[in-house]
Amino acid sequence: MEKLFNITLQNRKNLLNILENTPKDILLKIPKGYRNNIWWNIAHVTVTQQLLVYNLSKMPMLVPQGLVDKFRKGTIPDGTATDEEIKAIASFLVSTIERTEEDFNKGTFKEFNEYTTSAKVTLREVADAVAFNVFHEGLHLGAILSLRKVLVN
Repeated sequence: MEKLFNITLQNRKNLLNILENTPKDILLKIPKGYRNNIWWNIAHVTVTQQLLVYNLSKMPMLVPQGLVDKFRKGTIPDGTATDEEIKAIASFLVSTIERTEEDFNKGTFKEFNEYTTSAKVTLREVADAVAFNVFHEGLHLGAILSLRKVLVN
């Protein structure tokens, strides 16, 4: 499990770097042929990890419900982001993974609601959710890199 947390943490540091070093207009732009933007993808992986790990474990999430509602699966970007939202997601990118690893190592996660993802992967325990999250974040990192390539070139 330690390796999965390390991979996720490194990915989050990469995402934080992208978030902090990409102009806001580029973060929010949705190029022709795409359904979302860099900002939505970064916020989406942040809230999805909380849904997969904490919510399915019947634990309070570490991010506000308002952000979850705005960026969860099935949402679409509205082309806006407040500076407060960007700062909040930036602060959650690394801290939520560090806290999740601490909680996991302390045995905090006692229950888990079995869940089958849209990728047809059934999660039966919190370790499954942590592992699946690595895959999910990798998909969205690929989308972010594709968006960045189209927008910056």
